[in-house]
Amino acid sequence: MKITAYKLLILLIVALPAATLAQTTYLIPGGKEEILLNRLEIKNRTNYFTFSAIKPYNRRDVISETEHLDSLYNNTNNKVKQGLSNIDYHNMQSMLLANSEWSKMKNTYLSKQPILKNFYLSKANMVDLNKEGFRLIVNPIIQYQQGSKGGNTQSTFINQRGVVMRGDINSKIGFYFYFTENQERQPDYVKNYINYNTAVPGAGYYKGFKTNGSDFFDMRGGLTWKVANFIDMQLGYDRNFIGNGYRSLLLSDFSTNAMFLKVNARFGKFSYQNLFMELVSQRIAGTDRIYPRKYSRISYLSYNATKWLNIGLFDGVILGKTDAMSLPLFNPIMFVHIPSKSEKGINDKNYTGFDIKFNLAKRIQIYHQMMIDRLKINELKNNWWGNKYGYQLGFKYIDVFGIKNLDIQAETNVVRPFTYSSTDSFTSYNHYNQQLAHPLGANFKEYIGIIKYQPIPKLLLEAKLIYYKQGLDSVKQGTLQNFGSNIFSFNQTRSMDYGLEIGAGDLAKCTIITLLASYEIKENLFFDISFLSRNFDRMTTGKLNTKVVTAGIRWNIGRREFIF
Repeated sequence: MKITAYKLLILLIVALPAATLAQTTYLIPGGKEEILLNRLEIKNRTNYFTFSAIKPYNRRDVISETEHLDSLYNNTNNKVKQGLSNIDYHNMQSMLLANSEWSKMKNTYLSKQPILKNFYLSKANMVDLNKEGFRLIVNPIIQYQQGSKGGNTQSTFINQRGVVMRGDINSKIGFYFYFTENQERQPDYVKNYINYNTAVPGAGYYKGFKTNGSDFFDMRGGLTWKVANFIDMQLGYDRNFIGNGYRSLLLSDFSTNAMFLKVNARFGKFSYQNLFMELVSQRIAGTDRIYPRKYSRISYLSYNATKWLNIGLFDGVILGKTDAMSLPLFNPIMFVHIPSKSEKGINDKNYTGFDIKFNLAKRIQIYHQMMIDRLKINELKNNWWGNKYGYQLGFKYIDVFGIKNLDIQAETNVVRPFTYSSTDSFTSYNHYNQQLAHPLGANFKEYIGIIKYQPIPKLLLEAKLIYYKQGLDSVKQGTLQNFGSNIFSFNQTRSMDYGLEIGAGDLAKCTIITLLASYEIKENLFFDISFLSRNFDRMTTGKLNTKVVTAGIRWNIGRREFIF
């Protein structure tokens, strides 16, 4: 039996009135809250944050846990006060202020002097309407960054304007909407990515803007509802992320938005997510058209084995069928799938993974992640092309050397050649010509170091150092030599079967350094100064070095960066 996305949407809308329990929305990824939530998790102060691999975060649960911690702090609980710095407490208050609709102390966050009697009734939100069972919160979005040339043919800029809103109807159905109009001119290495992949990182349909620029809309939104005390559902068009690291090898938010149905269940020490997605298998340059679709189910089970140990299992399948969704796709039990094949003979593709996380001494987190595309144990020693997998290992250390709010993170990501690729674009691990996991694709080793320091409540300092080496495809006597770095180059065109080590091919080495100083002028209004240095050296084509200094403001939006 087949079911189209439109039929599914109609069925869900008809079923929505049955939802009678309080709903929730989700925090927008990349916001300032993530630094605080990461620290609270490592300090092991709450139960909810141990499930932090599933992002974006549930707004209701995050605020509930934070408010509980805030009440302990204010009740002179010495253990809580010893574990949290004054800046942590400031960040907690800031998060509660911005999400006051879920606070038990809503009246605390009301403005004494609203603007024109109707704006900023609550201190952090421009419009906060709550009448007759209808709640609506609206804020403007602005981000403007201007950069120097620094090794680029032209100066860079980012110009985003839009609106973000959220709310609920009768405390039964939650909704959110995010919209920005974007024009930008990226550094030359990003422009090379766009030209090669026919895609702007993180964007969908786009067109050219002036000279070497891009123009696109970013539109997200969704409906949320609660079907039981332990089950939330969401129908949306947005991005999702699974992992504890800076990167994810399971599912990242690098690619553009996708249509999805999400079911989140929490019961005791377990959290279980099913994510059913409609993806674009390939965007073809040229005249406007409807791009071919494909369908995916991702299941993720998270288990709190102890208060300090969390284990996760990942199961992903991409259907070979592309004309419509198949009902077996909606089987909610992970690792159980009825294989199918399209009319063109395309088989389904399975991806398996797991992760593990330790929180130690309320200062350190150690995390590991592994994605298995295909694995044959007896061929490991031969570096067989068909052994396709990747792994991540990292740690976070907060309040380094006893310095409050000085945090470091180190991470390595290693992905074998041909991982995430397939025999066609329909079952490769991609969406809209962009990687669903790591932005580098495959056939690489990457090392990441991050330092974050918040010396005073309004100021964040950050430095990143990233080094990677990757074996790229090359052309020899007019023939493409496929060494498995590009997930869009299909397996049957591979250059070799054995002896395929990571880095095989046209070896490229890259070092990236970024520096950031971000000052919060008022709630969610930031002034940023940043520096990017990227030194890229490819064996056949030589060096492409980039150095850019940028300055700008942003309001109610996270920073847009191109770190790859």
